[in-house]
Formats: sequence, C-alpha cells, structure tokens
Amino acid sequence: MTIPRQPEAVLCDVDGVIRFVDHGAVRRLEEEAGLSPGTTAAMAFADGTALRLVLGALTRDQWAAEVARGLTAVLPAARARALAAALTRAPARVDATVVGLLRKARTRVPVLLVSNATLWLEEDLAAAGLGDLAEGVVNSARVGVAKPDPEIFHVAARRAGVAPDRCLFVDDGPANVAAAGSA
Repeated sequence: MTIPRQPEAVLCDVDGVIRFVDHGAVRRLEEEAGLSPGTTAAMAFADGTALRLVLGALTRDQWAAEVARGLTAVLPAARARALAAALTRAPARVDATVVGLLRKARTRVPVLLVSNATLWLEEDLAAAGLGDLAEGVVNSARVGVAKPDPEIFHVAARRAGVAPDRCLFVDDGPANVAAAGSA
C-alpha cells in the first residue's frame, strides 16, 4: 500500500488501536466455571453473531442474551448470564499516546474513526472522553457495511471530503489495511 506523502485525512480504527478491552473478569469467571480460556468469546462471535453485531442487528442486551443462551449448554443459567455480562460490558482502556497523535493530526487534517463496531460505540467513546476525538465516526453498525468491504472506506473518504487515495488509514488488522489500500 502506498501512503500519501501529504495525507489529506486520517481514517483510524478504534479497537486494537485506540481502545483495548480488558477481558480479565471473563477469564477469571471462565476459570472458576472450569471452562477453557476463550470459550465465552468463541460463543459470543460464533455462527455469524459477530457480523450481525457489527452490522447493527443486535443491541448489547440481545447480544448478552444470545451469549448466555449458548453458554447454558455447558453452565447453569446464572453463571452463563454472569459470563455474558462480563464479556459484553467489559471495561476498556484508551491508549493516550494514540489519542494524542490523533488530536495533533486533527489540527491539520480531518480525522474520522472507521470501526467494525456496535450500536453503542458512540456512547462508549463519549464515556471515555473521546466524543470529540474525530470529525466523525463511520460505524459499521450504523452504515450497514463492515471492513474489509471497500465501501466502508469510500464512505469514510466521502465524509472526510477527500479522495480515498489521499487518506491515511490506521488499523490493527492486515486484511483491513490491504482492503483500504485497494479502495
């Protein structure tokens, strides 16, 4: 992928770049329940659930209910609900260095967040004090298309008012970076 010499906009992913979710409580609950680490996450993103989640077809409560239902095959209902709640409401930390860099970039060019996210992403950003981090958020759950589909990058570039080849895209997923380069 070619990086524009003078990017006219920065498009940045959220999870794995700006925000990092802490799954410590989930790991502890899985251990107490005798489950293998990652069982709850595997249930949470199985059978197309992840795609439905990032395309806005599930609220947080609906997602938690689905995860709990799946876990009841191996756990009592109360423990399954506790694990589902721990996963779907896990705390997150923000990388202050990345936030600082994006704020600095925003003084020169538009910055948009481009994320395969949930219907509550904007609420989470506001709660973390990041509601004003970018000119806008291109949230897959709101636009109905998810990375690596090139259309999400085109949506972001249009919102930035910049040609796609004039955007710098930052993401932790190589497939998403490659797709953005192709877009």
